[in-house]
Amino acid sequence: MRNLRFQLYLLSLALILMGPAVLSDEDKSDGQSVSATTALARGFALKTLDGQLVTVGNASAANPSDQTSTKDRVRATVICFLGTECPLVKLYSRRLSDMADLLQADGVRFVGVNSNRQDTVEDIRNYLQQHELTFPLVLDPGNVVADAFQASRTPEVVVLNSDLQIVYRGRIDDQYEPGVNRPAATRDDLLIAVQETLANKPVSIPFTQAVGCMIGKVKRPSIAMESVAVEDRVTFCNQVIRVLQQHCIECHRTGEIGPFALDNYDDAVGWIETSLEVIDQGRMPPWGADPKVGHFANARDMADRDKQILRDWVAQGMPKGDESLMPELPEYTSGWQLEREPDLVLPMRSHPYNVAAEGTIEYQYFVVDPGFEEDRWISGAQIMPGNAAVVHHAIVFIRPPDGGEFRGIGMLTAYVPGQRLVPVPAGHARKIPAGSRLVFQMHYTANGAPQQDISQVGLVFAAPQQVTHQVISLIGIDQEFEIPPHAENHEVEGRLRWLPKGGRLLGLAPHMHVRGKSFSIHAERNGQTETLLSVPQYDFNWQHNYVLAQPLELDEYDGIRFTATFDNSRNNPFNPDPSEWVNWGDQTWEEMAVVFLEVAEPLIRNEHAKQNLSRNDTMSSGDTQAAGDTAASRDTAAQAEREKKILAFVDDFFAHEDKNGDGIVLRNEVPLVIKSRFGRYDLDGNGQITRAEIREMAETIF
Repeated sequence: MRNLRFQLYLLSLALILMGPAVLSDEDKSDGQSVSATTALARGFALKTLDGQLVTVGNASAANPSDQTSTKDRVRATVICFLGTECPLVKLYSRRLSDMADLLQADGVRFVGVNSNRQDTVEDIRNYLQQHELTFPLVLDPGNVVADAFQASRTPEVVVLNSDLQIVYRGRIDDQYEPGVNRPAATRDDLLIAVQETLANKPVSIPFTQAVGCMIGKVKRPSIAMESVAVEDRVTFCNQVIRVLQQHCIECHRTGEIGPFALDNYDDAVGWIETSLEVIDQGRMPPWGADPKVGHFANARDMADRDKQILRDWVAQGMPKGDESLMPELPEYTSGWQLEREPDLVLPMRSHPYNVAAEGTIEYQYFVVDPGFEEDRWISGAQIMPGNAAVVHHAIVFIRPPDGGEFRGIGMLTAYVPGQRLVPVPAGHARKIPAGSRLVFQMHYTANGAPQQDISQVGLVFAAPQQVTHQVISLIGIDQEFEIPPHAENHEVEGRLRWLPKGGRLLGLAPHMHVRGKSFSIHAERNGQTETLLSVPQYDFNWQHNYVLAQPLELDEYDGIRFTATFDNSRNNPFNPDPSEWVNWGDQTWEEMAVVFLEVAEPLIRNEHAKQNLSRNDTMSSGDTQAAGDTAASRDTAAQAEREKKILAFVDDFFAHEDKNGDGIVLRNEVPLVIKSRFGRYDLDGNGQITRAEIREMAETIF
């Protein structure tokens, strides 16, 4: 297949009839200015995958039969630089086809150009089958045309007027960027440029910065290998593959969630510059925690020496090296990452959910009845996305039967792309009460083509007698905030209402939406504050659960609080509308200030109490009387403290949720996080929550 690409390359060079586009010295100086009066495109001729000759500009003079490409009939030409695996290309492919169809009657011609060295014939054919472009896509081996037009990314577009002058170069519009998915574009740069060109007007904004993946170009080394000491020479087979194995290939390999593979030389040479860019930006490997704060069992960090190996490899021309030095690829676990095959697998529904090709998709909820007639203990749970290309993240909650006793908020497990499952310690398990339902909360993102998904959850059961600790999820939350328009550093603070006695903190998971800027979590004891986690650059695209390397004994602390900072300014590239007041809500254009805490509480406290009672039976009558008086005094003080906590819990609940202050909370008053478990609070099932019901629930907690 690679030999076929080489043959096409030779053919393409022979078909560049009068030389590709030649840019003026002004254009070459900074790569950003476009001079419509001096930048003259002389044209090119290349072939499609199926052998169709496509000519652009003056190159058509050598092919008179191609009348569609002559400037007498073509009033404007749009050159679209595309690649087969870039996520932004997939998002924009349908939009480009629709635009080409719309403007064809006005004499506008679209031509796609693929200059990626890593895209094989099979890759291109699969891309065309999925996205069905309505304009031709030609091959540019050796990136001759891409270099001539100074194109560096996919997708990137260049507009030529009828005189073959470059009048626009840059992005298609501003809706999508890496990690950014706005509800709609605020400026249709390409369409405006074409319309102004057709109206014989100067293009108002002739250059914009293209965003997306870097074109995988054939490049000359910037350092002569003869000048590099033998011990400093870097090759793919020796050093580079080892760095990629350690940090990247777990996700970036065939069949995994990474949008491209890095486990072989041909793909790595095409994607290494894009990879280095996101590494230098701190977007990869995906990890948000400040390395100076806390220690985490699932930390991802790339050492500076590893980054330098990749940079040196690019500078030396990306040599492949001696294949005998290639290490064996590790055996990655695909599919279930549980301790064993799941005892029960539950799909979110019986038929696929249809995911739209474009636009914002609201959270989807699917309720599943596992059919548990008795309590079940779960030592392992994993969500398996049915279509990783569109599942942004997913959470499965436990919804207990109405009136049932339950601890925590009921989070069972979660899925985040690129985050490996961290098993709970031995003897730890979550409890699913008999009669419970499981609720899938699915967040989908469009990828440019209609998709379908049936995600599922796998459960591993634990024997009740083997469970020493119950794992529960607690929540710290503030739902009453209001972020002002244009606020660049708006802080929201919250704290946990309750910490279980004898509990141990296992992990922390902060959650905000696209205006989230930073998040920090703090523990308090003896008037001092200890920072447990700091995420200085919060990224909505990576919803991490930060697993503590050493569990935290909660009895040693007085409380836990958090600070969430939001950026509602224009400086935030993810911000859908900086002019809006922003409140709590489920959708990405709304906001949340939440931290989920994974806590283990022991199940043996009652056994200890029984042993203490047994010891009391052996005391003398006088000792027993004295001990009884002391115990009674302690019990009275403990009961008073318990009553204080119960009343504070009830007051706090109604202060937050009773919006009209009538002493009754209705379903339409509460946010979705409580609405989904309304039956847990509404003990008599009459659609209203009273103070007596909240008190009854609080008595099961304290």
